[in-house]
Amino acid sequence: MRRCIGAVKRAHRRGTPLPDGRYVKCLCETVGVAQKQKQGVGEPGEVGGAVATAQRGRPAGDHAAKRAELLDAAAAVIAAEGYVKASMRRVAEHAGYTTGAVTYYFANKEDMVLALVLSRFDRYDAMVEAIRDTTDVRELLAQWFQLGKDVKFWPLMPELLTSVRSEPRIAEVIVTRYAKFRADYAAVLAAAQERGAIRDDIPADILSDQLSAMGDGWALMYPVEPQRFTPAHAKDLIDATLTLIAPR
Repeated sequence: MRRCIGAVKRAHRRGTPLPDGRYVKCLCETVGVAQKQKQGVGEPGEVGGAVATAQRGRPAGDHAAKRAELLDAAAAVIAAEGYVKASMRRVAEHAGYTTGAVTYYFANKEDMVLALVLSRFDRYDAMVEAIRDTTDVRELLAQWFQLGKDVKFWPLMPELLTSVRSEPRIAEVIVTRYAKFRADYAAVLAAAQERGAIRDDIPADILSDQLSAMGDGWALMYPVEPQRFTPAHAKDLIDATLTLIAPR
């Protein structure tokens, strides 16, 4: 295109216009390249030539489902590569989307991790709600072991906890939501105390703190040494815990 334009300019400066055929050829080449540039398909090396890029923006489909899919991808990347290496780009690659698609749902990495933390604590809340009416402590303890077996949950949580050292907003959410869980758990235990189902010589909030710590420890170690937490051993641990909190 540059050669064509240059030839036309030189011919006009000399006062010798190009022959009709050559002029038409140059004009067609010029128009053709301009159209390619407008469509984003320029010649190699041409300014404005297209670079192959994936489509940015919201992925097609249900908003909530796609958001959950991206959170699952974030969980998988963090669990496999660690919190520090889990970039928005890596999450997008794992999910099969562009980084732009991820940023449609989450403004940045911190926003994405915050959503992930909240979704994980929603699991804790669901466990408590499941026994709120029955105050079945055995069932809640059993759920801790189930979380330990969930590859989408552990070893993700330890990685999320390490993020609090550099992410104060994430630390604040973890502290707030964990406090809520312990308070809800304490309410369930207090109801069980009123029914005479468990000991009442220890305040419910202390029992909640103690039992939560025990459950966290079990769930934390299960992925490390799964051979220790056989169904029989898990039952023994739950039975022993219930004996410790049995009415006096």
